[in-house]
Amino acid sequence: MKEPYDFRTANLLGHDEQQRRLGPLRKAMSDAGFRAALVNTPANLYYLTGRVYRGYLYIAADSETVHYLVRRPNHLEGDGVHLIGKPAEINGVLADAGVPVGTEVALELGSMSYDDAMRLSRVLGLDAPSGDISPLLRAVRAVKTDAELKMLRMSGQRQTLVYERIPHLYREGMSDIEFQIEIERASRLGGCLGQFRVAGSEMEIFMGNVLTGENADTPSPYDFAMGGAGLGPSLPVGADGTIIRPGIPVMVDVNGNYTGYMTDMTRCYVCGTPNEEAVRANQLSVDICSELAGMMTPGAAASDLYHRAVEMATAAGLESNFMGHRSHAGFVGHGVGIEINELPVIAPRSRDILQAGNVIALEPKFVIPGLGAVGVENTYIVRDSGPAERITNAPQNIISLD
Repeated sequence: MKEPYDFRTANLLGHDEQQRRLGPLRKAMSDAGFRAALVNTPANLYYLTGRVYRGYLYIAADSETVHYLVRRPNHLEGDGVHLIGKPAEINGVLADAGVPVGTEVALELGSMSYDDAMRLSRVLGLDAPSGDISPLLRAVRAVKTDAELKMLRMSGQRQTLVYERIPHLYREGMSDIEFQIEIERASRLGGCLGQFRVAGSEMEIFMGNVLTGENADTPSPYDFAMGGAGLGPSLPVGADGTIIRPGIPVMVDVNGNYTGYMTDMTRCYVCGTPNEEAVRANQLSVDICSELAGMMTPGAAASDLYHRAVEMATAAGLESNFMGHRSHAGFVGHGVGIEINELPVIAPRSRDILQAGNVIALEPKFVIPGLGAVGVENTYIVRDSGPAERITNAPQNIISLD
Protein backbone atom coordinates (compact mmCIF):
# COMPACT_ATOMS: atom_id res chain seq x y z
CA MET A 1 0.00 0.00 0.00
CA LYS A 2 1.35 3.40 -1.01
CA GLU A 3 2.08 6.01 1.60
CA PRO A 4 -0.20 9.07 1.56
CA TYR A 5 1.03 11.83 -0.72
CA ASP A 6 2.38 14.55 1.57
CA PHE A 7 1.44 17.96 0.26
CA ARG A 8 4.49 19.44 1.96
CA THR A 9 6.87 17.34 -0.10
CA ALA A 10 4.77 17.83 -3.24
CA ASN A 11 4.86 21.57 -2.71
CA LEU A 12 7.78 22.69 -4.84
CA LEU A 13 8.03 26.06 -3.16
CA GLY A 14 8.88 25.44 0.46
CA HIS A 15 7.66 27.76 3.20
CA ASP A 16 10.09 30.64 2.58
CA GLU A 17 9.52 30.77 -1.17
CA GLN A 18 5.76 30.54 -0.70
CA GLN A 19 5.87 33.49 1.70
CA ARG A 20 7.92 35.47 -0.83
CA ARG A 21 4.99 35.11 -3.21
CA LEU A 22 2.17 35.43 -0.69
CA GLY A 23 3.68 38.50 1.01
CA PRO A 24 3.19 40.91 -1.91
CA LEU A 25 -0.25 39.42 -2.57
CA ARG A 26 -1.34 39.96 1.02
CA LYS A 27 -0.14 43.56 0.88
CA ALA A 28 -2.06 44.10 -2.36
CA MET A 29 -5.14 42.55 -0.75
CA SER A 30 -4.86 44.85 2.27
CA ASP A 31 -4.38 47.89 0.04
CA ALA A 32 -7.50 46.89 -1.90
CA GLY A 33 -9.50 46.29 1.28
CA PHE A 34 -9.81 42.52 0.76
CA ARG A 35 -9.85 40.50 3.99
CA ALA A 36 -9.51 37.11 2.32
CA ALA A 37 -9.46 35.41 -1.09
CA LEU A 38 -10.14 32.04 -2.67
CA VAL A 39 -7.87 31.06 -5.58
CA ASN A 40 -8.79 28.17 -7.85
CA THR A 41 -7.28 28.53 -11.36
CA PRO A 42 -4.47 26.09 -12.23
CA ALA A 43 -1.97 28.85 -13.10
CA ASN A 44 -2.46 30.70 -9.82
CA LEU A 45 -2.55 27.53 -7.74
CA TYR A 46 0.75 26.51 -9.30
CA TYR A 47 2.19 29.96 -8.56
CA LEU A 48 1.09 29.99 -4.92
CA THR A 49 1.49 26.32 -3.94
CA GLY A 50 3.95 24.75 -6.39
CA ARG A 51 1.47 22.26 -7.86
CA VAL A 52 -1.87 22.06 -9.62
CA TYR A 53 -4.84 20.46 -7.91
CA ARG A 54 -8.59 20.70 -8.24
CA GLY A 55 -9.88 22.83 -5.44
CA TYR A 56 -9.14 26.13 -3.75
CA LEU A 57 -6.52 27.98 -1.76
CA TYR A 58 -7.84 30.20 1.04
CA ILE A 59 -5.64 33.21 1.82
CA ALA A 60 -6.21 35.71 4.61
CA ALA A 61 -4.73 39.19 4.27
CA ASP A 62 -3.61 39.32 7.90
CA SER A 63 -2.26 35.79 8.47
CA GLU A 64 0.49 33.54 7.11
CA THR A 65 -1.82 30.55 7.50
CA VAL A 66 -3.29 29.20 4.28
CA HIS A 67 -5.87 26.47 3.77
CA TYR A 68 -5.67 24.01 0.89
CA LEU A 69 -9.23 22.90 0.05
CA VAL A 70 -8.54 19.89 -2.16
CA ARG A 71 -11.11 17.99 -4.21
CA ARG A 72 -8.68 16.01 -6.37
CA PRO A 73 -6.28 14.25 -6.09
CA ASN A 74 -7.63 12.86 -2.84
CA HIS A 75 -4.31 11.44 -1.58
CA LEU A 76 -2.78 14.79 -0.62
CA GLU A 77 -2.11 15.53 3.01
CA GLY A 78 -0.06 17.94 5.08
CA ASP A 79 -0.39 21.09 7.14
CA GLY A 80 -3.48 23.05 6.16
CA VAL A 81 -4.78 20.43 3.72
CA HIS A 82 -8.53 19.76 3.88
CA LEU A 83 -10.04 17.17 1.56
CA ILE A 84 -13.48 18.17 0.36
CA GLY A 85 -16.00 16.40 -1.84
CA LYS A 86 -17.79 19.50 -3.14
CA PRO A 87 -17.66 23.30 -2.77
CA ALA A 88 -20.62 23.26 -0.37
CA GLU A 89 -18.24 21.87 2.28
CA ILE A 90 -15.90 24.85 2.17
CA ASN A 91 -17.63 26.99 4.78
CA GLY A 92 -17.83 24.16 7.32
CA VAL A 93 -14.20 23.21 6.82
CA LEU A 94 -13.04 26.81 7.22
CA ALA A 95 -15.23 27.28 10.29
CA ASP A 96 -13.69 24.18 11.87
CA ALA A 97 -10.27 25.69 11.11
CA GLY A 98 -11.18 28.85 13.00
CA VAL A 99 -12.11 31.09 10.07
CA PRO A 100 -15.14 33.24 11.02
CA VAL A 101 -18.25 32.37 8.98
CA GLY A 102 -19.31 35.16 6.64
CA THR A 103 -15.82 36.64 6.23
CA GLU A 104 -15.70 38.70 3.05
CA VAL A 105 -13.86 36.76 0.36
CA ALA A 106 -12.55 37.99 -3.01
CA LEU A 107 -12.65 35.55 -5.94
CA GLU A 108 -10.91 35.16 -9.28
CA LEU A 109 -13.73 36.89 -11.14
CA GLY A 110 -11.54 37.38 -14.19
CA SER A 111 -11.57 33.66 -14.89
CA MET A 112 -14.94 32.33 -13.68
CA SER A 113 -18.49 32.59 -14.91
CA TYR A 114 -21.10 34.73 -13.19
CA ASP A 115 -23.01 31.59 -12.16
CA ASP A 116 -19.91 30.04 -10.57
CA ALA A 117 -19.06 33.28 -8.76
CA MET A 118 -22.54 33.62 -7.31
CA ARG A 119 -22.73 29.93 -6.36
CA LEU A 120 -19.37 30.07 -4.58
CA SER A 121 -20.37 33.28 -2.81
CA ARG A 122 -23.52 31.62 -1.46
CA VAL A 123 -21.42 28.69 -0.24
CA LEU A 124 -19.34 31.21 1.72
CA GLY A 125 -22.44 32.78 3.23
CA LEU A 126 -22.17 35.93 1.12
CA ASP A 127 -24.69 37.66 -1.11
CA ALA A 128 -21.99 38.38 -3.72
CA PRO A 129 -18.20 38.22 -4.12
CA SER A 130 -16.34 40.80 -2.08
CA GLY A 131 -14.07 41.70 -4.98
CA ASP A 132 -11.88 40.45 -7.80
CA ILE A 133 -8.48 39.06 -6.85
CA SER A 134 -7.52 38.39 -10.51
CA PRO A 135 -5.82 41.74 -11.32
CA LEU A 136 -3.91 41.63 -8.03
CA LEU A 137 -2.54 38.18 -8.83
CA ARG A 138 -1.65 39.27 -12.34
CA ALA A 139 0.30 42.26 -11.02
CA VAL A 140 2.10 40.27 -8.31
CA ARG A 141 3.06 37.50 -10.74
CA ALA A 142 4.67 40.07 -13.06
CA VAL A 143 7.66 40.37 -10.69
CA LYS A 144 9.41 37.02 -10.48
CA THR A 145 11.25 35.68 -7.47
CA ASP A 146 14.78 34.28 -7.77
CA ALA A 147 13.32 30.76 -7.78
CA GLU A 148 11.05 31.63 -10.69
CA LEU A 149 13.91 33.23 -12.61
CA LYS A 150 15.91 30.03 -12.16
CA MET A 151 13.05 28.06 -13.73
CA LEU A 152 12.83 30.52 -16.61
CA ARG A 153 16.56 30.41 -17.28
CA MET A 154 16.33 26.61 -17.35
CA SER A 155 13.48 26.74 -19.86
CA GLY A 156 15.50 29.16 -21.98
CA GLN A 157 18.52 26.86 -21.98
CA ARG A 158 16.47 23.81 -22.96
CA GLN A 159 14.52 25.67 -25.61
CA THR A 160 17.78 26.95 -27.09
CA LEU A 161 19.16 23.41 -27.35
CA VAL A 162 16.05 22.31 -29.25
CA TYR A 163 16.22 25.29 -31.63
CA GLU A 164 19.82 24.46 -32.44
CA ARG A 165 18.62 21.04 -33.63
CA ILE A 166 15.95 22.42 -35.93
CA PRO A 167 18.06 22.55 -39.14
CA HIS A 168 18.69 18.80 -38.79
CA LEU A 169 14.93 18.07 -38.69
CA TYR A 170 14.13 19.39 -42.15
CA ARG A 171 13.73 17.11 -45.15
CA GLU A 172 13.33 18.33 -48.71
CA GLY A 173 9.70 18.58 -49.79
CA MET A 174 8.32 19.01 -46.28
CA SER A 175 5.25 21.10 -45.62
CA ASP A 176 5.16 23.59 -42.78
CA ILE A 177 3.00 21.28 -40.64
CA GLU A 178 5.30 18.30 -41.24
CA PHE A 179 8.25 20.45 -40.18
CA GLN A 180 6.36 21.67 -37.12
CA ILE A 181 5.51 18.12 -36.05
CA GLU A 182 9.20 17.18 -36.14
CA ILE A 183 10.06 20.28 -34.09
CA GLU A 184 7.31 19.42 -31.60
CA ARG A 185 8.67 15.89 -31.31
CA ALA A 186 12.19 17.17 -30.67
CA SER A 187 10.81 19.61 -28.10
CA ARG A 188 8.95 16.89 -26.21
CA LEU A 189 11.98 14.59 -26.27
CA GLY A 190 14.01 17.53 -24.98
CA GLY A 191 11.74 17.86 -21.94
CA CYS A 192 9.05 20.28 -23.11
CA LEU A 193 5.86 19.77 -21.09
CA GLY A 194 3.77 20.55 -24.17
CA GLN A 195 1.32 22.71 -22.26
CA PHE A 196 0.84 26.18 -23.68
CA ARG A 197 -0.93 28.24 -21.02
CA VAL A 198 -2.67 31.37 -22.28
CA ALA A 199 -4.46 33.70 -19.87
CA GLY A 200 -8.09 34.42 -20.72
CA SER A 201 -10.54 32.61 -22.96
CA GLU A 202 -10.02 34.45 -26.25
CA MET A 203 -6.77 32.90 -27.50
CA GLU A 204 -5.87 29.31 -28.30
CA ILE A 205 -2.86 27.66 -29.86
CA PHE A 206 -1.23 24.22 -29.93
CA MET A 207 2.49 24.02 -29.13
CA GLY A 208 3.37 27.05 -31.22
CA ASN A 209 3.47 28.55 -34.69
CA VAL A 210 5.43 27.66 -37.85
CA LEU A 211 4.82 29.95 -40.83
CA THR A 212 6.15 30.12 -44.35
CA GLY A 213 5.24 32.04 -47.47
CA GLU A 214 1.94 33.83 -48.00
CA ASN A 215 0.28 31.95 -45.13
CA ALA A 216 2.17 34.27 -42.75
CA ASP A 217 0.03 37.13 -44.10
CA THR A 218 -3.26 35.36 -43.32
CA PRO A 219 -5.03 37.22 -40.50
CA SER A 220 -5.95 35.23 -37.39
CA PRO A 221 -8.75 35.95 -34.90
CA TYR A 222 -6.25 35.77 -32.05
CA ASP A 223 -4.12 38.57 -30.62
CA PHE A 224 -0.81 36.91 -31.46
CA ALA A 225 1.94 38.72 -33.31
CA MET A 226 1.66 36.33 -36.26
CA GLY A 227 -1.39 34.69 -37.83
CA GLY A 228 -1.70 31.90 -40.36
CA ALA A 229 -4.75 29.98 -41.55
CA GLY A 230 -4.11 26.84 -39.51
CA LEU A 231 -5.40 23.42 -40.50
CA GLY A 232 -9.09 24.16 -39.99
CA PRO A 233 -11.64 26.66 -38.73
CA SER A 234 -11.65 25.21 -35.20
CA LEU A 235 -8.08 26.47 -34.65
CA PRO A 236 -7.42 29.10 -37.34
CA VAL A 237 -3.80 29.97 -36.64
CA GLY A 238 -0.41 28.76 -37.81
CA ALA A 239 0.78 26.18 -40.31
CA ASP A 240 -1.67 25.27 -43.08
CA GLY A 241 0.20 22.65 -45.13
CA THR A 242 2.21 25.04 -47.31
CA ILE A 243 5.24 23.37 -48.91
CA ILE A 244 8.54 24.90 -47.81
CA ARG A 245 10.25 26.39 -50.87
CA PRO A 246 13.85 27.51 -51.50
CA GLY A 247 14.52 31.14 -50.60
CA ILE A 248 11.28 31.51 -48.64
CA PRO A 249 11.82 31.98 -44.88
CA VAL A 250 10.27 29.68 -42.30
CA MET A 251 9.44 31.36 -38.99
CA VAL A 252 9.49 29.03 -35.97
CA ASP A 253 7.86 30.11 -32.69
CA VAL A 254 7.38 26.90 -30.70
CA ASN A 255 6.62 26.11 -27.05
CA GLY A 256 9.26 26.90 -24.43
CA ASN A 257 7.52 25.36 -21.41
CA TYR A 258 10.14 23.08 -19.86
CA THR A 259 9.58 23.84 -16.17
CA GLY A 260 6.04 25.16 -15.83
CA TYR A 261 7.53 28.55 -16.72
CA MET A 262 7.63 29.43 -20.40
CA THR A 263 10.26 31.24 -22.39
CA ASP A 264 9.28 32.59 -25.81
CA MET A 265 11.66 32.44 -28.76
CA THR A 266 11.32 32.86 -32.52
CA ARG A 267 13.92 32.17 -35.18
CA CYS A 268 13.84 32.07 -38.99
CA TYR A 269 15.20 29.36 -41.27
CA VAL A 270 15.54 29.03 -45.03
CA CYS A 271 16.44 26.51 -47.73
CA GLY A 272 19.05 27.90 -50.06
CA THR A 273 19.97 31.57 -50.12
CA PRO A 274 17.73 33.96 -48.17
CA ASN A 275 16.27 36.98 -49.96
CA GLU A 276 18.15 40.23 -49.25
CA GLU A 277 14.96 41.96 -48.05
CA ALA A 278 14.31 39.13 -45.61
CA VAL A 279 17.88 39.37 -44.30
CA ARG A 280 17.52 43.15 -43.86
CA ALA A 281 14.20 42.85 -42.01
CA ASN A 282 15.51 40.07 -39.79
CA GLN A 283 18.57 42.12 -38.87
CA LEU A 284 16.33 45.07 -38.07
CA SER A 285 14.37 42.81 -35.71
CA VAL A 286 17.63 41.81 -34.00
CA ASP A 287 18.64 45.47 -33.74
CA ILE A 288 15.27 46.47 -32.25
CA CYS A 289 15.57 43.73 -29.65
CA SER A 290 19.06 44.93 -28.74
CA GLU A 291 17.93 48.56 -28.53
CA LEU A 292 14.90 47.79 -26.39
CA ALA A 293 16.89 45.45 -24.13
CA GLY A 294 19.10 48.42 -23.30
CA MET A 295 16.02 50.47 -22.43
CA MET A 296 14.50 47.76 -20.24
CA THR A 297 15.49 49.09 -16.84
CA PRO A 298 13.39 49.61 -13.70
CA GLY A 299 11.22 52.71 -14.07
CA ALA A 300 11.07 52.57 -17.87
CA ALA A 301 7.64 53.05 -19.43
CA ALA A 302 6.49 50.09 -21.52
CA SER A 303 4.93 52.47 -24.02
CA ASP A 304 8.31 54.15 -24.63
CA LEU A 305 9.77 50.81 -25.70
CA TYR A 306 6.95 50.29 -28.16
CA HIS A 307 7.32 53.74 -29.70
CA ARG A 308 11.09 53.28 -30.08
CA ALA A 309 10.50 50.02 -31.96
CA VAL A 310 8.08 51.80 -34.31
CA GLU A 311 10.59 54.61 -34.85
CA MET A 312 13.22 52.11 -35.94
CA ALA A 313 10.84 50.25 -38.25
CA THR A 314 9.73 53.57 -39.79
CA ALA A 315 13.31 54.78 -40.30
CA ALA A 316 13.99 51.57 -42.23
CA GLY A 317 10.88 52.03 -44.40
CA LEU A 318 9.25 48.89 -43.00
CA GLU A 319 6.50 50.41 -40.85
CA SER A 320 3.74 48.92 -43.04
CA ASN A 321 5.23 45.45 -42.53
CA PHE A 322 5.86 45.81 -38.79
CA MET A 323 3.99 43.33 -36.56
CA GLY A 324 2.01 42.10 -39.54
CA HIS A 325 0.92 43.34 -42.95
CA ARG A 326 -2.74 42.64 -43.69
CA SER A 327 -3.41 42.54 -39.95
CA HIS A 328 -1.19 44.21 -37.34
CA ALA A 329 -0.60 43.18 -33.72
CA GLY A 330 -0.96 46.06 -31.29
CA PHE A 331 2.14 45.25 -29.21
CA VAL A 332 5.80 44.41 -29.61
CA GLY A 333 6.34 42.47 -26.39
CA HIS A 334 4.65 40.92 -23.39
CA GLY A 335 5.39 39.40 -20.03
CA VAL A 336 5.91 35.64 -19.83
CA GLY A 337 6.00 33.09 -17.04
CA ILE A 338 3.43 30.49 -16.07
CA GLU A 339 1.31 31.94 -18.89
CA ILE A 340 2.46 33.27 -22.22
CA ASN A 341 0.67 36.62 -21.95
CA GLU A 342 1.54 38.11 -18.58
CA LEU A 343 2.36 41.68 -17.56
CA PRO A 344 3.92 44.00 -18.52
CA VAL A 345 2.61 44.60 -22.05
CA ILE A 346 4.83 46.53 -24.46
CA ALA A 347 2.13 48.44 -26.31
CA PRO A 348 1.45 52.06 -27.32
CA ARG A 349 -1.13 52.77 -24.62
CA SER A 350 0.32 50.52 -21.93
CA ARG A 351 0.52 52.10 -18.50
CA ASP A 352 2.95 49.47 -17.26
CA ILE A 353 6.22 50.62 -15.70
CA LEU A 354 9.05 48.09 -15.77
CA GLN A 355 10.35 46.61 -12.52
CA ALA A 356 13.34 44.45 -11.71
CA GLY A 357 12.20 40.84 -11.95
CA ASN A 358 9.90 41.39 -14.92
CA VAL A 359 10.38 38.77 -17.62
CA ILE A 360 9.49 40.06 -21.07
CA ALA A 361 9.40 38.53 -24.55
CA LEU A 362 10.22 41.03 -27.30
CA GLU A 363 9.03 40.06 -30.78
CA PRO A 364 9.53 42.82 -33.38
CA LYS A 365 8.48 40.84 -36.45
CA PHE A 366 7.83 41.74 -40.07
CA VAL A 367 5.59 40.28 -42.78
CA ILE A 368 6.79 40.90 -46.33
CA PRO A 369 4.31 40.07 -49.15
CA GLY A 370 5.66 37.36 -51.40
CA LEU A 371 8.20 36.23 -48.79
CA GLY A 372 6.38 35.73 -45.52
CA ALA A 373 7.34 36.44 -41.91
CA VAL A 374 10.82 37.26 -40.61
CA GLY A 375 12.21 38.43 -37.32
CA VAL A 376 13.27 37.13 -33.95
CA GLU A 377 11.74 36.86 -30.51
CA ASN A 378 13.73 36.75 -27.32
CA THR A 379 12.92 36.49 -23.64
CA TYR A 380 14.62 38.93 -21.26
CA ILE A 381 14.89 39.44 -17.51
CA VAL A 382 14.77 43.06 -16.29
CA ARG A 383 17.65 43.54 -13.83
CA ASP A 384 18.28 46.13 -11.14
CA SER A 385 20.52 48.03 -13.53
CA GLY A 386 22.06 47.76 -16.96
CA PRO A 387 20.54 46.10 -20.02
CA ALA A 388 18.09 43.26 -19.64
CA GLU A 389 19.45 39.71 -19.57
CA ARG A 390 18.61 37.62 -22.64
CA ILE A 391 17.81 34.00 -21.73
CA THR A 392 16.97 32.64 -25.20
CA ASN A 393 20.33 32.38 -26.90
CA ALA A 394 19.97 30.51 -30.19
CA PRO A 395 21.69 32.25 -33.15
CA GLN A 396 19.63 35.18 -34.43
CA ASN A 397 20.53 35.25 -38.14
CA ILE A 398 18.36 33.50 -40.72
CA ILE A 399 19.64 29.95 -40.42
CA SER A 400 20.20 27.59 -43.34
CA LEU A 401 18.23 24.35 -43.56
CA ASP A 402 20.62 22.91 -46.17
